[in-house]
Amino acid sequence: MKNVTARLEQEMKLLHSHVCEGLGDPKRVLILYLLADHPRNVTELSNALNIPQPTASHHLKVLRDRGLVRSEREGTSVYYSLTDHRIIAALDIMREMLADILSHRASVMGAGGGANRE
Repeated sequence: MKNVTARLEQEMKLLHSHVCEGLGDPKRVLILYLLADHPRNVTELSNALNIPQPTASHHLKVLRDRGLVRSEREGTSVYYSLTDHRIIAALDIMREMLADILSHRASVMGAGGGANRE
């Protein structure tokens, strides 16, 4: 049992450092969704998110360092793409869970429950 727990703990540390930290900013999550459609360069991403290019570049570096996106040079431009589209499926599942949680809370509140009642 100790080996299973130790292995799981190590996996969770890796998951946190490689994936969770990469998803730690809403703009990075939005970048992943934008890249799900097709590869984009930093200018396209900064324009789509209405953020300065240096900010977009920083977010892309974080995502690249964690292995969530890759970059490919085409002439003078660098295009970014997802390394694995399963990240979008995982994000969609988390969004569904959030919708269910919020729906449940709203139904509890609508049924006359107070803020502390669940």
